[in-house]
Amino acid sequence: TEGLLVHEGTFLESTGNKGRSKLLQVDIKTGKIKKSIKLADDFFGEGITVLNGKIYQLTYQEHKVFVYDLNFKKLPQEFEWPYEGWGMTTDGKSLILGTGGSNLYFVNPETFKIERTLGVSNNNGYVSNINELEWVDGAIYANVWQTNEIVKINPQTGLVEAKADFTDILKKSNVPDSTAEVLNGIAYNASTKTFYVTGKWWPALFEIKFN
Repeated sequence: TEGLLVHEGTFLESTGNKGRSKLLQVDIKTGKIKKSIKLADDFFGEGITVLNGKIYQLTYQEHKVFVYDLNFKKLPQEFEWPYEGWGMTTDGKSLILGTGGSNLYFVNPETFKIERTLGVSNNNGYVSNINELEWVDGAIYANVWQTNEIVKINPQTGLVEAKADFTDILKKSNVPDSTAEVLNGIAYNASTKTFYVTGKWWPALFEIKFN
């Protein structure tokens, strides 16, 4: 899992690794794949988001952004992105991209030009490794790569306002984790006010509620 979101009652998921990268539509109740489109073998899929009836999908180090309609038809519109592609979300107006550092970039969805750069920081300074992103009720939620943390970021100031620790969530749930890597993947279901979290190569996905 590299990108995850809930759209119209189903999951949209972007998976990574060259030769295995796909854009998927997945049934929330069963986990079964409903639609799938494979990227060419030389692309590594990363973050995704939906804005203005289009699905945007980042690639990791190939500097390409693919665009699809909601029926998974690949559109001729493609964008160049000068940095690595990690996480992506939207505030409903701009696309918000992470590149694995501490900066988030607010990008015009029609031209892919950077409109604003936001540095993410906490009381100790800048927070790097910002990865998969989700916009919820005026805040940005982000996985911090190589940690078990999800942070809540103020989109005006870049300050981390809250932090959740998911250490041992697989073990506590008695889910075998022999393939599991780091936490990666946050999706929000506005109708139930719940979050879904998962990780790279995780055998399970969890529905949670933050206090």
